[in-house]
Amino acid sequence: MNDEISGIDHVVVGVRDLEQARLAWARLGFTLSPRGRHIGQGTANYCIMFASDYVELLGVVDQNDFVQHLDSFLLQREGVMAAAFAPAVGLEELRAALLGRQLHPSEPRSLGRRLELPEEGSVMPRFSLMSLPGQETPGLDSFICAHLTPELTRRPEWLKHPNGAFGLRGIHVLVEGTAELLEPYDRLFGIQQVTTTDAVVSVQIGRHRILFSTPDDFSTIYPMLDIGADFRLPGIVAVEFAIGSRGDTADYLTRRKVPFEEIPEGSLAVPAREANGAILFLS
Repeated sequence: MNDEISGIDHVVVGVRDLEQARLAWARLGFTLSPRGRHIGQGTANYCIMFASDYVELLGVVDQNDFVQHLDSFLLQREGVMAAAFAPAVGLEELRAALLGRQLHPSEPRSLGRRLELPEEGSVMPRFSLMSLPGQETPGLDSFICAHLTPELTRRPEWLKHPNGAFGLRGIHVLVEGTAELLEPYDRLFGIQQVTTTDAVVSVQIGRHRILFSTPDDFSTIYPMLDIGADFRLPGIVAVEFAIGSRGDTADYLTRRKVPFEEIPEGSLAVPAREANGAILFLS
């Protein structure tokens, strides 16, 4: 087992209208932290924070500034565009371990965002990021994110969500085929962390899992869920959340008139049209 990566740190949902997305996810029962603005970039975000992971709603606020590839992603669709992994060790130690497995991590790079807090005013959470080439995480747009100022991004009042969610369980990625995934993810996470069936490749990272399947297999497993005509392969189609009580969450969604499907395996599924192109599983 390669345990220098502890799990998923967060997932990034690209949205075309950041304020409308804030209202949509609040209706779904999530508490959002104050709006943050990335330093030196034309992007801003709202975050849905949990004790050790989170969801980032990311939008363009200045088309004339650097926006990574968010603008090209949003030309195609809204939805989950990337996953960030959480390091279990320092980035330099992690980088050395990845190099030792004949992988090719980038040099760490800095990122900051300005966050307006109700009492303290403006603060600047800081992060250090590292990436792997796309062929070393096939099918998945991803990077590694180390928090340098975690005390600024998690407050008790931000961690309580009316729908009962208390963390991420994982993501579901759609790909053209799964056979080519095994060797790269075996190398990255360890062969015992990667399992496969006829329909799904599962990668377990700490308490999180990444499920890979083709669109046809996803539709066979979940025939009641619409992927959407604008979905492009490969891509993250769904995010799974941990909830305290299925009944309480179902009651909350019903009261807020949020449509959902009851999945035989025990999950509640909110359709993509309610969450900026992301199917949400709550289980």
